Amino acid sequence: MTSSVQWFRMGADLGRMLGLAITLALGLWASAGHADQITGPTLGPETNLPLPRYVSLKAAEANVRRGPSLTHRIDWVFQRRSMPLQVIAEYGHWRRVIDKDGQGGWVHYTMLSGSRTVLIDGDSTALRARPEADALENAMLEPGVIARLGKCDANWCRLTAGGYRGWVPKSVLWGVAAGEIRD
Repeated sequence: MTSSVQWFRMGADLGRMLGLAITLALGLWASAGHADQITGPTLGPETNLPLPRYVSLKAAEANVRRGPSLTHRIDWVFQRRSMPLQVIAEYGHWRRVIDKDGQGGWVHYTMLSGSRTVLIDGDSTALRARPEADALENAMLEPGVIARLGKCDANWCRLTAGGYRGWVPKSVLWGVAAGEIRD
């Protein structure tokens, strides 16, 4: 005959095993790229906006510093208005940003804009009238061109550049996330 203490121990062991199994399953699910569905996106401590996120350079020139204060050394200067940047960290009034090459540092938030731009990355790209590979070409965009970002579906984004509007495959752009949809 089994005593009540033994039943209690078996129940506690079963509970620990079940808890371990759930923890293991969630860990595997998170490592498969679903972690943000468990915890949500990482939010910046200052703005409560998602990190990382894309912004653009508001000023024609912006000092890029080694740390988040005026006392830190200037490593270089961004010199291209509207250049897309990715915010990867926040500290007070400072944002840690990187450019398409992964180079960056700390920039004061007043130098950044929430207006979205993208950079044509790779080869020359046709700006098309519709989001279709065989649609009429409105213009050709050279590598390095900065364009204002409009709507995006799963594979195409609507851009405005040099007075022209049209659609470009998302795969040739830097400044928009692969899974990002914009209305």
